[in-house]
Amino acid sequence: MSPNVPQVSLVYVVPSLLGFAVLLGLALLAILRGGGRRTNLLFAAISFLAALLNADIALVAILPDEGLALRIDRTIHLFFVFSIPAYLMFVHEFLGIRRRRIEIAALLFSVAFLPFVPTELYYNGVHYYSFGRIARAGPLFHLFSAAIAVMIAYCLALLHRHMVNTGDNLQRNRIRYIFWGMGLSALLLAFTILPVSGVPVYPLGNFSFIPAAFLAYGVLKYDLLDIGVLIRRGTVYFLLTGILTVLYILIISSFHALFLSGGKGGSFAISVILALVIVILFNPVRERLQAIIDRLFFRGRYDYQELLREISGKMATLLNLGQIRGLLIGAIGEALQVEGVSLVMAEKEGFRLYEGGGSTGKGKTPPAGTGTLIAFLEREGKPLGRAAVESLRSEIGGQKEVAGALESLGAALVIPIPARERLAGVIALGQKKSGELFVEEDLKLLTTIANQAATAVENAQSYEALEALNRELEQKVTLRTAALREALAEKERTQEQLIRSESLSSIGQLVAGTAHELNNPIASAMSLVETSVEAVEDWKMQAENREEVVEDLRFSLGELRRAGAIIRSLLDLSRQTQTYTEPVDINRALDDALRVLFNQYKNIPVEIVKDYDDSSPTVQGNFANLGQVFINVIRNALQALPGGRGKVALTTRRRPERGTVVIECSDTGGGIPAALLKDIFKPFFTTKAVGRGTGLGLYLSHEIIRRHGGEIRVASEQGQGTTVMIELPWERGEP
Repeated sequence: MSPNVPQVSLVYVVPSLLGFAVLLGLALLAILRGGGRRTNLLFAAISFLAALLNADIALVAILPDEGLALRIDRTIHLFFVFSIPAYLMFVHEFLGIRRRRIEIAALLFSVAFLPFVPTELYYNGVHYYSFGRIARAGPLFHLFSAAIAVMIAYCLALLHRHMVNTGDNLQRNRIRYIFWGMGLSALLLAFTILPVSGVPVYPLGNFSFIPAAFLAYGVLKYDLLDIGVLIRRGTVYFLLTGILTVLYILIISSFHALFLSGGKGGSFAISVILALVIVILFNPVRERLQAIIDRLFFRGRYDYQELLREISGKMATLLNLGQIRGLLIGAIGEALQVEGVSLVMAEKEGFRLYEGGGSTGKGKTPPAGTGTLIAFLEREGKPLGRAAVESLRSEIGGQKEVAGALESLGAALVIPIPARERLAGVIALGQKKSGELFVEEDLKLLTTIANQAATAVENAQSYEALEALNRELEQKVTLRTAALREALAEKERTQEQLIRSESLSSIGQLVAGTAHELNNPIASAMSLVETSVEAVEDWKMQAENREEVVEDLRFSLGELRRAGAIIRSLLDLSRQTQTYTEPVDINRALDDALRVLFNQYKNIPVEIVKDYDDSSPTVQGNFANLGQVFINVIRNALQALPGGRGKVALTTRRRPERGTVVIECSDTGGGIPAALLKDIFKPFFTTKAVGRGTGLGLYLSHEIIRRHGGEIRVASEQGQGTTVMIELPWERGEP
């Protein structure tokens, strides 16, 4: 006969039974709510194996038949030997590590142990201690224990390294609970080797329910394994009631076994009294524990009702979308103390992103993948956390885009703002500054605020649409009134333009006629001067007097030649033709313009700088028209110089890649105000005093350059001068 089991063994097995209940509950939860994901299945396998080990410790202690207890112990260890590969594969999968060789080696190691577990080499009997009975280790059990120790050390090192290196609060919390929960449970169970090896110490594995409960707390509060957004309060209350019931039954059984097993009179009455006490205490204890669970699991660090009432009251009074966005961003960020709050709102042109102080204005373009994220939220209609994205099934599609959008938004959680036909927007929240994760009360608050925000946004949009309609009607009235005034003004301008055009035409004819009239006498004078020079050279007079006369005549001849060049320039520039295909030397046209304008700048301290590209090709165009453009541009530059002091730079260069010639005229004048730049090419627009300009110079220049297929642009900054750039193509067809 086997020795009798000591009565104390019933108390001894209570921790093991608690560990069995907690671990089995975690295993079932991971299987039923885990969605069949590999991580959850491996977690369920580890929890189930640990639950079996706790059940094994209890059974070995309480079964009266020693042989049966040893057989059950060995049978359970046929499964438990696979805890090494299961634990390794779970940690690798949880951390996203691929080390298949280590996993296969661990699996082969466990398979190799299977034939020896039912033999004396693994367990060869039992030990009896004051706290109960436990199996006795064989030589191979020590080898297996050493392998367990190496596996635990390796896995804890991996978890700790990733926990320290990650900057994500969500991932850090997930790893922390796995590290302390599963790590300590494994360590405590591993220390069971001491009593199994003959050391008379209470098996620490019986206390594995404590880190297991810590792990259950993390799973239930923070949804570590993505078994739902969060566990419902009713589920936790149901589990609590079941645990309390089991505890009360164990207390009654233990009390009966310890104090009433002697068969003394009055035992029935004592049992009844004890049962009544437990019944009376059951509800108060349960309610107290529920309050503790609410505080631990479901409540944030704010007054839910007060905060909701405050935000709702403010939101109901706002009819401006910018103010509503500002209220949402500010109130949510302050209440939940998150690293950042942003809104993605639906607008006419599409979704726009608003962040922090940018709650007003036009917003920004949301990051890539936001469309896929919004489509998913429209389909699911519930909040989405970053961890849940990793577990999206492949058939959903767009997992990478959704994850990328959350990463770009810096969001750990997104809350949809519902509308009638589509989402009105999305609230994106960063991680909590405290490092904690979001709890159920956070989600309830945010969902309620999102629903109220949808109504507020709809009201604000309707109000703004009404305001826009009123503004549109007012603008139409203003525009029609302005159109009537413009028509009258246009009539006056047209009449004035006709007068000025006639005047300009007359001036052009006068210049052409004057040039012809001057050319003949100048030519005659030049001929006489040349003859006189030749004759004087033959006179017999004192050499010094003769040289003086000759020098004067030569100077006169040079001046007459220069006058002739000016007249030729006038003739070329005044020649009225309609062809735009004659070859035009840009450098020569600029020099002709300078000759015509010489009298305007010869007596002022201006510096004319020419930087011509001699390789610049000729362009096809109208020489006279282009000369007119250059005269207008250079004259404007000269007139812009304060007191005539400064510099005018003329530059030509080629742009082979575009097939064009670029002409630039820069001055060091006072510049043009930015507000006037948009009007400088308009007809009759001028900043000059009355009588000094018609306002047609740049307008006509713009039209001439356009006819040549080119572009004219002006860059100016007050106090820094002005640069006019003209770009003309080398070759072109008829306009």
